[in-house]
This record gives sequence, C-alpha cells and structure tokens, in this order.
Amino acid sequence: MIRAAKGGLFGRVVDGYVGWKLRSSFRGLWVRGQLPRGDDARLVYMNHSNWWDGFVLHQVGRAAGWDTYCVMEEQNLERYRFLARIGAFSIRRGEGASSLETLRYAGQLLKKPRAAVGIFPEGELRPFGVLPLRLERGVELLARVGKAECLPLAIRYAFFEHERPDVLVEVGTPHPAGALARFQSELESAVRRLMEVTSLEGFTQVVSGGRGVAERWDAVRGRAPSA
Repeated sequence: MIRAAKGGLFGRVVDGYVGWKLRSSFRGLWVRGQLPRGDDARLVYMNHSNWWDGFVLHQVGRAAGWDTYCVMEEQNLERYRFLARIGAFSIRRGEGASSLETLRYAGQLLKKPRAAVGIFPEGELRPFGVLPLRLERGVELLARVGKAECLPLAIRYAFFEHERPDVLVEVGTPHPAGALARFQSELESAVRRLMEVTSLEGFTQVVSGGRGVAERWDAVRGRAPSA
C-alpha cells in the first residue's frame, strides 16, 4: 500500500495548492452544524459525488483543526502520488490482504490525537441525492478497528443566485461504531437535509472563494459614492 507522507516543504506546497485550487474554483465553502474539535480522533465518512470531495475534506479538516487523512484507490493515488503529502493513503479494493493492511494502518492513524480519517463508503462516484446510498462494509470494519467516534458529512455543490458554485457541507450526528445500517441511516439523513437547501441561510463560511462578475460590479458601485 501507499502510506501517507505528510509534512516537509513539498507537503506545505501541496497544502497551499489545494487551498488555492478550491478558492479559485468556488465562491466559498460553507458548513452547517458543529464540526467537532479537540484532541479526539474520528472517522469521517461522506457521500461521493464529485472529483472535488477529497479537497473539500482537506479544507474542512483545516477549518476544524484536524490532522486529516483519506483513503484512496491505489491506482488513483499512484497517478497523483503528491496527494500522499496531505494525508492520502491507499487501498486495493477486492484484495483481502491489501484491505486488511489498510484497515490496520487506518486503525493506527486513529490512535493519534486530532486524527480524522476520511472514507467514501460508496466506493464510487454517484450523483448527489440518489437514494438509497449503497455503502460498502469497509466503513463499518474501519470503525470497529479504530474504535473512534464516527462523523457523517454530506457534501453538495450548488448554484444559487451567483455566478460561481458554492460547496455545502452538512455535519451529521456523531456516533460510535456500529452496524452498516447505522452508517447508511446517518449519512442519508444528512444528504436529505442538504437536498432541501435553497439558500445559504444557516451556513457558516469556512473558506472564502472567488467573486463573480456581478459581485465585483456591485462592489465597485458600492464604493463609487465615496470615491
């Protein structure tokens, strides 16, 4: 397997690049609900509808003060090995020995203070809002091995009245390890709440992004009287 290799000058460069990439592509990253903080480790599991999801986890983790890691398909991490510098580590799905090695490694990470190990239990990209979710058992096994708090996050990419899209994150209810049905129920509940959102009311911006033409023009007009 490919293990995470966080830190160092290259790690700081990649960290900065991910933040710049998200800020330059979206209007902002918004969170509704309370992100857990403190020294406790946690398993963070999310729906997977977009290429951006791992970068979103990275930025949410920075906002919450987590030491963030993320499980990634080995063939993809092999192509983008630099992502190991911000906490990505690999799994070869369908290979028992590889899955076991990854589970053990993730369990070790979850013993570290502030560690947040992210996983996309659908195992593949699926359009946002397609229910029921189809979760694989890896999230259940990892939770049992890690013995850490489990936190569902729902992610949605939405256009409202602005030129650029916004990234919305719904924080679900933390819970202990349990049966796969518990993970599915909690994540689906968070996804359903996010499906109903029609504005940014109730959300807190944790990363600011780029403004569209209309917003820049409004800013210019707002300054005009005092110029």
